[in-house]
Amino acid sequence: MEHLTGRVAFITGGASGIGLGMARAFLEEGMKVAIADWSDDYIAKAREQFSGSNGVHFVKTDVADRQSLGEAAGETLEVFGKIHVLCNNAGVNGGGTAASENFEEWDRAIAINLGGVINGTKIIAPVIRRQGEGGHVVNTSSMAGVVPLPGLGAYSTAKYAVRGFSESLRMQLAKEGIGVSCLFPGATRTAIVPLPEDDPENIKEEGAPPFLKDLWDAMRGAIDPYDTGKAVVAAIKENRFYVFTNREFLEEVKQRHREIEEAFPEDEPTPGRVKFETMRAEMVRNLMAPGNRPVPTKPPRNADADRPVSPAGG
Repeated sequence: MEHLTGRVAFITGGASGIGLGMARAFLEEGMKVAIADWSDDYIAKAREQFSGSNGVHFVKTDVADRQSLGEAAGETLEVFGKIHVLCNNAGVNGGGTAASENFEEWDRAIAINLGGVINGTKIIAPVIRRQGEGGHVVNTSSMAGVVPLPGLGAYSTAKYAVRGFSESLRMQLAKEGIGVSCLFPGATRTAIVPLPEDDPENIKEEGAPPFLKDLWDAMRGAIDPYDTGKAVVAAIKENRFYVFTNREFLEEVKQRHREIEEAFPEDEPTPGRVKFETMRAEMVRNLMAPGNRPVPTKPPRNADADRPVSPAGG
């Protein structure tokens, strides 16, 4: 989507942090924005920030609840008529480690960080497809979906999965003129990692472990969510899959890629295997290529064609 003016974006987790940064960047492009969020407090604060704008609509939703998310999408279509850009951005921290005995926290983290992306896509991507006007999906992963972060088993599991889901989705939607980008933010000024100065009564820097102090120090120099939003706008216009914001990870990523290459066996594959995988790899390169812009065929529509089907069949 090279031209965003007049288009409609639907952003989950849109009332704070990166989601709010996207909303600001989209509005500057002349878009209309539906901000979907679970937090009443964040919605109230964002509403104040955008007071007077007729290009913003707020809707409360739980991305882990398909019924709730479907209703939020339906409300957005009633207000703005269409949805062209879907940003599956809602996320939570925590969830426990990979070998912990706790299932409840793990399940909730996976349900939001991964399930929310899947739910949003399966509910809203069909709307974008039926409109026949092209569009774009932006899924928020994390640098935790590229490099490991100690102790964040549930979070890393979900974010790695979002990356794989997004790659598959991009290849599926490319021929229909719908782009897909995956956002991999590092340290960003969001509420997901509060600082002691944000909540001095409950967060004490004195006596905190060195790792946590270093994390707080990194967050004090973190990326502005508005700059992340502008990076997302650029990726949509250029139809790029990878959206990275924090260069400090580059050397670690290069090293991990070298380790992966060095782990391959030295025995030569059979000609048949080489032929098949060369064909598959070329197909993937074409579908994942930046700027790949197939022209969609606009299907016939009726007045109710864009309304999401309720997961309950309603």
